[in-house]
Amino acid sequence: AVRLRIREALGARQPVGEVKVQGWVRSVRSQKEVLFLHINDGSSLESLQVVADPSLENRDLTFGSAVEVQGQLVKSPHKMQNMELKAETIRVVGPCDTWSFPLKMKERHPLEYVRQFPHLRCRNNTLASLLRIRSEATAAIHSFFQDNGYVHIHTPIITSNDCEGAGELFQIEASNEAREPAKKTHFFNVPAFLTVSGQLHLEVMAGAFTHVFTFGPTFRAENSQSRRHLAEFYMVEAELSFTESLQDIMQVMEDLFKTATSTVLSKCPHDVELFHKHVAPGQLFFFFPPSCRISYNEAVETLKRASQTFTFKPEWGCDLQTEHEKYLVKHCGDVPVFVINYPYDLKPFYMRDNEDGPQRTVAAVDLLVPGVGELCGGSLREERLPFLESRLQRLGLADAYQWYLDLRKFGSVPHGGFGMGFERYLQYILGVDNIKDVIPFPRFSHSCLL
Repeated sequence: AVRLRIREALGARQPVGEVKVQGWVRSVRSQKEVLFLHINDGSSLESLQVVADPSLENRDLTFGSAVEVQGQLVKSPHKMQNMELKAETIRVVGPCDTWSFPLKMKERHPLEYVRQFPHLRCRNNTLASLLRIRSEATAAIHSFFQDNGYVHIHTPIITSNDCEGAGELFQIEASNEAREPAKKTHFFNVPAFLTVSGQLHLEVMAGAFTHVFTFGPTFRAENSQSRRHLAEFYMVEAELSFTESLQDIMQVMEDLFKTATSTVLSKCPHDVELFHKHVAPGQLFFFFPPSCRISYNEAVETLKRASQTFTFKPEWGCDLQTEHEKYLVKHCGDVPVFVINYPYDLKPFYMRDNEDGPQRTVAAVDLLVPGVGELCGGSLREERLPFLESRLQRLGLADAYQWYLDLRKFGSVPHGGFGMGFERYLQYILGVDNIKDVIPFPRFSHSCLL
């Protein structure tokens, strides 16, 4: 017998003689004349209908059990499906105790409910669709960069620098160090942390390859239980050499978004439809309509004129809070908004000084999107040695970043880059309210299950 994935069986053009399918039972319906099963193996949202003689019924043949079915793949008389399997043998590979199994047949479980079962929630339709989309989106992002001549770099997960300057770091040590803190020696001889961003390492590589990207896990020790924060999440980051305008950076952000999204829509139409129909019904999904572009100055002025009262009063020189981001997106007509040129003192040392008078700004850009807020952040980097040197000295970081200053001494070029939070990207395109539902195993403060 030919072994087929469910997806292949459903897509078959003509009947096939002896076939074998393996998967999990999604429903069992027993009638006097006939036994109906639906089997799913994760290769598609749709399950394969199996039609069998009632004599093949077995008390272990229940919702959730793992089975192997052999038989004939035939055209289905139902207009809802293309093919079905006429079973000759059904073998239960692994029974499932339906009484204690937390997922129930034919029930649409809310995402909050299945979140309690990280080891089982992938068997739920919504999560399975999400994980297929996540897989395709990952491949689409890699393809976008490969097709545009970027070199993929594996930036380290263990680092000795804090890129964001945010200080929300996880420090790491060998487990015996944790037990005997008296020793005071570090495994690496220096304090080591989980990475918050691959940017500085990408800048090193951009000095040899002009276009580089990385896509991997990043970590923030933020004590936040919010719908938009995780302690471990994935970030897509790119760095472009010989780039002198923020416009170039914004263009890559936009192209990446459009290309990845159209690939996902064409590869997983049914999975995406499940979210747009059942998870976020009534939400309008326009991907990247003409976006709006405002400066930080304009953003603050707009917020000051707003009739609504904010928890955080908008002031020039203060960071935009979530409530501010949401208001700006709404104010611009619920479209993606690029906010450019942030105050010099608000941003990290590596951002390029715009040298623009008393209200000094840097060439930074954030992309805000409906429902999520900040999706991407990027900037031109300070490539001029004197500017960078004086700034690092003022911050007392000149010694720690000597290597970074070296990059400015040996063939420095204007360059810039950005990072996009992958989970927030998925939240945006699918309309998922909580970031914990777009990653297989969420990690956040007070929760590290499995």
